[in-house]
Amino acid sequence: MALPAAAQDFYAGKTISLAVGAGSGGGYDLYGRAVARHIPKYIPGKPNVIVQNMPGAGSMKAVEYIFTHAPKDGTAIAIVFPGALIEPLIAGREKFRFDPPKLEYIGSANSGARLCVTFHTSKVKTFEDAQRIPSTMGGSAVGDSTTDYALMLNSLAGTKFKVVQGYKSTSETLLAVERGEVDGLCGLDASSFQAQRPQWYGTKLANMFLQASLEPKEELTKLGVPPVWNFVSGDARSAVELILSQQEFHRPFIAPPGTAPAQLALLRKAFDATMKDAEFLAEAEKANLDIAPKSAEVVAKLIDKMYASPAHIVQLVTKALRSQP
Repeated sequence: MALPAAAQDFYAGKTISLAVGAGSGGGYDLYGRAVARHIPKYIPGKPNVIVQNMPGAGSMKAVEYIFTHAPKDGTAIAIVFPGALIEPLIAGREKFRFDPPKLEYIGSANSGARLCVTFHTSKVKTFEDAQRIPSTMGGSAVGDSTTDYALMLNSLAGTKFKVVQGYKSTSETLLAVERGEVDGLCGLDASSFQAQRPQWYGTKLANMFLQASLEPKEELTKLGVPPVWNFVSGDARSAVELILSQQEFHRPFIAPPGTAPAQLALLRKAFDATMKDAEFLAEAEKANLDIAPKSAEVVAKLIDKMYASPAHIVQLVTKALRSQP
């Protein structure tokens, strides 16, 4: 649809603030900055896009800012952990100052697999080891996959992880692994791992002992990484499926509820075009950033479907993600 002339001219001389709901140097920061560099060329008026890191509470600080305080004129967007978007479903929507089904979605840059990884010095080298041997896993905060996935596996698959929280990004957690502070981490995005530690990925320097995704990834299967479905069944499997649904919008970009429709349409169109841009894709390939985009419409439908999940499965998920031993 053709957009009004006022919408076409709106962004001339404007600046868009892109909040990254994570610390600098991690996967979400890398994706956010890559999009910020290329999306302006597809927005009429070619506005500046400034990236601001806004870590805290597993991206919930950034989501709350977008929902409650950010301007609704199309000059404020964010990339956040998908776990922050399902946290109100798990913990109770009334406890939060944001409601994910009411957010506006711009799209997702990636849908991928997450890994459980330990350093080569750890006694935990296989998933069966993790079920027998207590180990420490680094995490960020509740709502971040590096915390939630370890807790999920403790509750639903019998692992013996102790989760050490407080790391601001996956890059910081990987440094902790190198220093021997923790054995490893779960919920680590496979593409981020490959980008941040290419010398570890698929080598003897690290044990990649579990892949978590709705469909096993061929590349990881060839590397001998078993899927989570080998270790769960029944209602536990249904609960894991709900948790892993967030990976279908693995790098979600959001805007405030009630964002001006004309500007929102421009942002969505520009995001979709950026995901196909040759320079952006070349940069992503060089940085080992996997690009598997989902449109705003697809992301919004996935959010709505998750929030319509059966109550007993939601209760099982809540118990799994809030049971730190």
